[in-house]
Amino acid sequence: MAHWLSSKLDWGGRGTHLSRGLLVAGEGGGWSGMPLSPVQRNARPDRLLLERARRGVLVLERRALVRPSTLDNLIPWMFHTSMEDTMQPLHSSWNKNNRTTRSWPIRSLGLALLPLLSLLSPTSCVCIEQDKISLLRFVQGLSQDSGLSTSWRNGTNCCTWKGITCDADGAVTEISLASMGLEGRISPSLGNITSLLSLNLSCNSLSGGLPAELLWSRSMVVLDVSFNNLNGDLHKLPSTAGQPMQVINISSNQFTGEIPSITLESMENLVALNVSNNSFTGEIPSTICVKKPFFSVLDLSFNQFNGSIPVDLGDCSVLKVLKAGHNKLDGTLPNELYNATFLEHLSFPNNRLQGALSAEHLVKLENLVILDLAENGLTGDIPDSIGQLKRLEELHLEYNSMSGELPSTLSRCSNLRTIILRFNSFHGDLNNVNFTLPNLKILDFMQNKFAGTVPESLYFCSNLIALRLSSNNFRGQFSPRIGNLKSLRFLSLTNNSFTNITNTLQVLKSSLNLTTLLIGTNFKGEAMPEDETIDGYQNLQILSLADCSLSGKIPHWLSKLQNLKELFLYSNQLTGSIPAWISSLNLLFVIDVSNNSLVGEIPKALMKLPMLESENIVDGSNQVFPLPVYMAASLEYHKANYCPKLLNLGNNEFTGEIPLEIGHLKGLTELNLSFNNLQGEVPQSFSNLTNLQVLDLSNNHLTGEIPGALENLHFLSYFNISNNDMDGPIPTGGQFCTFPNSSFAGNPRMCGPMFIQQCSASVEAGPAPIRSTGLCGEDIVFAVAFAVFLGVGVLYDQMVLSRYFG
Repeated sequence: MAHWLSSKLDWGGRGTHLSRGLLVAGEGGGWSGMPLSPVQRNARPDRLLLERARRGVLVLERRALVRPSTLDNLIPWMFHTSMEDTMQPLHSSWNKNNRTTRSWPIRSLGLALLPLLSLLSPTSCVCIEQDKISLLRFVQGLSQDSGLSTSWRNGTNCCTWKGITCDADGAVTEISLASMGLEGRISPSLGNITSLLSLNLSCNSLSGGLPAELLWSRSMVVLDVSFNNLNGDLHKLPSTAGQPMQVINISSNQFTGEIPSITLESMENLVALNVSNNSFTGEIPSTICVKKPFFSVLDLSFNQFNGSIPVDLGDCSVLKVLKAGHNKLDGTLPNELYNATFLEHLSFPNNRLQGALSAEHLVKLENLVILDLAENGLTGDIPDSIGQLKRLEELHLEYNSMSGELPSTLSRCSNLRTIILRFNSFHGDLNNVNFTLPNLKILDFMQNKFAGTVPESLYFCSNLIALRLSSNNFRGQFSPRIGNLKSLRFLSLTNNSFTNITNTLQVLKSSLNLTTLLIGTNFKGEAMPEDETIDGYQNLQILSLADCSLSGKIPHWLSKLQNLKELFLYSNQLTGSIPAWISSLNLLFVIDVSNNSLVGEIPKALMKLPMLESENIVDGSNQVFPLPVYMAASLEYHKANYCPKLLNLGNNEFTGEIPLEIGHLKGLTELNLSFNNLQGEVPQSFSNLTNLQVLDLSNNHLTGEIPGALENLHFLSYFNISNNDMDGPIPTGGQFCTFPNSSFAGNPRMCGPMFIQQCSASVEAGPAPIRSTGLCGEDIVFAVAFAVFLGVGVLYDQMVLSRYFG
């Protein structure tokens, strides 16, 4: 869970080096202590601190404050783990989560303090009695202390207690109890520890409010209570100058209300403030930067802040990170904001911002590394002045209403790693831009109006791992030089006008790392390649050749794709039968060959697919896609195992009976056999498919009664058996009382309470079907609610009917 949460909260950056101040991170962003050499042990203290700073080790002088000279590379890291992408927050419905932000490793600030504080904690010191009393009151207030009460015993030296660090005088200087499984409330007694520098209670299950005594502490420099269940409003503190607090991390809790301006005004030494992933409301305090000469990091994201962006944020003279995404902010980016010229990370995604990027003011942000303004209402074009942002590495402008051609000056941003512009109205020929960017890894131009051929310069981006040009107006064939993209893992070109599918598959096979290939809705009317020389693709996991009107048969070269998990061949003109070798694809769990002209009986080879027989997920399926896979306009997947296990044979010319062996496919969540020529009865073995959520048997020639055992399919949320030759009573238990009349229409001999034709007494007196107890009572409410929550009905409509693939 912590991994899931932190993915969307990740901050990024290079290691931070301070010669004498709050914190210094190593080159990788992690924190580590290093043993001292004999030379270092004999060095003067000032020189020792400077040497440790140069080597990337945390430096913290007791009650020392960050000086302006130490801010050159300051970006405090305030989270506990890192990962690309970002997934969903605790208190937000946001799901556009494949934000391909840089993944900069980070650690807890409590851990960051350990190297120095351990030097200040001789084992021979005896703790101050008042500090011991305060610690014991804290542990006594916990409902779950994870064994601390065993370690923290009265009559023992608290400097030896777990998670406690003391200085040479026996004063407690650090409390580090992250990820201990603690439950209960935080005792105000911790505010009585007069020499406490750092308090880290992150990643626990603490509840209640945040004691005001911690915020007005006269000694504390770092406070980290992130990833807990703390709630309530923040206290209004007296405006007392000289508060030593430098870092506050209260992210990922349940705090509400407004952030009191008066509380922040007294924290003149504040360097970093993270209140993300809570439920704060109101406007962003306009005085947040007043009298804060060292203020460098501000994260307000994933809350409910409203109003406009305060113009006073431009007065934060050394601000490096400003994140306020996923709120309800409106208005425009104020011109004054561009006065914060030290900004490296500017992020306001998923708000209600409008207006255009200012060509005149954008050039002031020459230190910008990440610009994320996605999911707003921005208009206008990308100004030519963006080419002056030489340090820019990530550009996120997706889901806006921007237009115009891409500026040729974009090629001057030689450090660009990620460009995501999907779902806008950009147009023009991309050959006017030189994409020879040596660091480019992700490029996503989906759903724009670009035209022409794929620019040759793209083929020289040797580090490119994800390329998506789908839903544009591209045409022509692919150059063999696309084989230069040796690192390419994700390629989506769907819904364009590309030609020559055989050439495409031949030139792409040299991209040996390719795992996702989506090239459907192209190559209209061509023949399915059956050339056995189409090989390679040994790492391919997802393949879509859908909606191309390809003629021919299911080709044998597909049998070589032993890592294939998802195969989409729907909406073509394929003929023949499903080959028996399909059962050799041991990892395959999504098969969609609907809307073709396939014939014969449903092959029993399909009933032997290991991943459809198993209820487990595919090994290694936790791998995150470099870009989300879109299966409908508003439906996206970030991992392969998020996709439902699916078998779609609908709208073909299959004959014969439904195999009894279909009951072996216990992993199936969706089964569509509609619009075929199937006969016989509905197998009782369907009742074994207990994970089934969608079952469509409509428009066939099925006979007999609906097996009563289907009432035991408690997750079934979509069922359709209309337009067959069924008879007998409709089951009324389980999920069946939730299905509309249209699910059974076109079967004139069926009867039931929802039809005008009621079942006769002789039928009602016949053998009782197997059914769950009760009709639509409380016993199935959970199952119905769960299915509604999953939105399986929407999933089916969008995936099977919409046929939109990105």
